[in-house]
Amino acid sequence: MTYRIALIPGDGIGTQVTEAAIEVAQKALPELACTSFPWSCDHYLQTGRMMPEEGIATLRGFDAIFLGAVGWPARVPDSVSLHGLLLPIRKAFVQYANIRPHRLLPGVQGPLRREGFDILCIRENTEGEYSGAGGRVHVGTPDEVAVETAIFTRVGVERILRFGFEQARLRRGKLASVTKSNAQKHSMVFWDEITALVAADYPDVAVSHYHVDAICARMVMAPETLDVVVASNLFGDILTDLGAAIQGGLGFAASANINPGRTAPSMFEPVHGSAPDIAHLGIANPIAAIWSVSMMLDHLGEAAAAARIMAALEATTARGIGTVPGQDRTDTITKAVLAALE
Repeated sequence: MTYRIALIPGDGIGTQVTEAAIEVAQKALPELACTSFPWSCDHYLQTGRMMPEEGIATLRGFDAIFLGAVGWPARVPDSVSLHGLLLPIRKAFVQYANIRPHRLLPGVQGPLRREGFDILCIRENTEGEYSGAGGRVHVGTPDEVAVETAIFTRVGVERILRFGFEQARLRRGKLASVTKSNAQKHSMVFWDEITALVAADYPDVAVSHYHVDAICARMVMAPETLDVVVASNLFGDILTDLGAAIQGGLGFAASANINPGRTAPSMFEPVHGSAPDIAHLGIANPIAAIWSVSMMLDHLGEAAAAARIMAALEATTARGIGTVPGQDRTDTITKAVLAALE
């Protein structure tokens, strides 16, 4: 079977890590037919759009999407690049589950004294604090007002929690639900109530409740006590950067934007940004992108190929290659992973 993959390399180091990840993916599974799209900040500066008007319709025909990184703040505001490409794709294709694994690869020295942790963060991906509801009035005057409204629906909260419980069943049977219900008495109390309702259907999963500040401390002090963590769009975004830090840095942080119902393509991407400051140096770490492409193959049902890629990554880092930011060149790490796939 041939899988049609849409590539959006994007900006900066996105183009470099995408090339590396797809080279590894095609070695593990040659049945990938990739089509690349130049949608990026350059595209915006040339056309006035991050992607064409028909971009969503074009992507809908693919089996999966792989995104390198998007953004170049010195040239295009992040609010434009984000809302013009990444967020529309997530929402249009109902990619409501953002999955981000956090564990140390062999040979990687994290900043913590603890090493035996394996956390799977599940972030609500289509509503919450990133809904885009709000506005500004009296702009540019002393009376200017900005309002940003977080939108939480019963459907949206329940489905991400159920997805998290299902993942916990496949792992160690523990789920941590993250809110700030002591301060946000409407949306976060609502989240807590739905967590309790959903938990009744999963008596085999142990449920813990954390305020977001408390779980930040736990991720640093006792990360090995956490299994599956479920959080809102904003809280999940912040927590997973902390997760990336404790696993050695953003160069190791992979992610998947999943449509669990498989009614549209899912999208896979490294967590890191486009890093314009190092884009010309050839030292971007492709490990997060390669890990993300392994997640893509697993989602497509190619578990054996996905496992081979992860084994090759682990063999590479165990040799000390790619374990220190900036120490090895992008092509050096990529060649090592390819060799480990032999």
